[in-house]
Amino acid sequence: MEPSVAIVILNWNGQKLLEKFLPSVLQSAYPNLQIVVGDNASTDNSIQFIADNFPNIRIINNDRNYGFAEGYNKILQQIEADYYILLNSDVEVPADWITPVINLMKKDDLIAAAQPKIKWQRDKSKFEYAGAAGGFMDLHAFPFCRGRIFDTVESDLGQYNDAREIFWASGAALFIKSKCWREVGGLDIDLFAHMEEIDICWRLKNLGYKIMFCPKAEVYHVGGGTLNANNPYKTYLNFRNNLLIMQKNLPKEDAYWRIPIRFLLDFIAWIRFLLQGKTEFAMAITKAHVFFIKNLSKTANKRTRRQLPYLSHKGVYKNSIVYDYFIRKIDQFSKLK
Repeated sequence: MEPSVAIVILNWNGQKLLEKFLPSVLQSAYPNLQIVVGDNASTDNSIQFIADNFPNIRIINNDRNYGFAEGYNKILQQIEADYYILLNSDVEVPADWITPVINLMKKDDLIAAAQPKIKWQRDKSKFEYAGAAGGFMDLHAFPFCRGRIFDTVESDLGQYNDAREIFWASGAALFIKSKCWREVGGLDIDLFAHMEEIDICWRLKNLGYKIMFCPKAEVYHVGGGTLNANNPYKTYLNFRNNLLIMQKNLPKEDAYWRIPIRFLLDFIAWIRFLLQGKTEFAMAITKAHVFFIKNLSKTANKRTRRQLPYLSHKGVYKNSIVYDYFIRKIDQFSKLK
């Protein structure tokens, strides 16, 4: 028998997305599958809509909106399966998207998590921002993707059709072995949303596990379904959480110099926002740094029990993606050294 798989969609007031994309999820061709919608105390008609139209979908209700990280933690505590798939509510899937990823993960006990190719639902010739062909980190722990560097997204021409180890798998369609999920304690609830998938992948890598990209499966993500990219709060979460996961997962000898460099690079971004007249985004960076400093002790207590040297991880680009993109004008992963 094939290993059991649970597709778990976390919902908050997403009835319109569920109406549009749940039918494709129900067509998923996998023999040992359950589909679960975990609801973060929606105030729209989401749950009644599912109950009326999709009676075979299991619904698990949270008592309030816990955000992405804690919301998923509470829901997955109640689900038994060999593999979890954390799937965003704004993702359309073809019928054959599960089996290739599970087959890849079954080949190696050290593969803890993986992602399919993630393309843009509105133009399926292009990669999508949140994941593309697998997540990477640069010398200074800036995340980017094969197929997406900062705001530049490539067309899918088959240039990244190799299955390979990556640094992080996107939370838009994250496959993870349930035993590995439990081993690391799930997502960090203090992150609330954004970069929590990078954090859990980094923690898994520090334990010696692998994160993989599977090009034989693809999904189609709308993107920005929960928080718009032009929202200063998203900027705050990204800058804050990036610093938090660095403190949590870097060895001390790396953290002592990499984090101050990140402060300097963030200050340059702060100046850039001011020059663009985006004062609210500059303030978001300031608030992120204040939070990080105030919570140094708390974050230190959450450091993983083992930290591998940062540059030893597969999926680390050993140059600055900021310099290459903004100064050298390199906007395609395939052109990076």
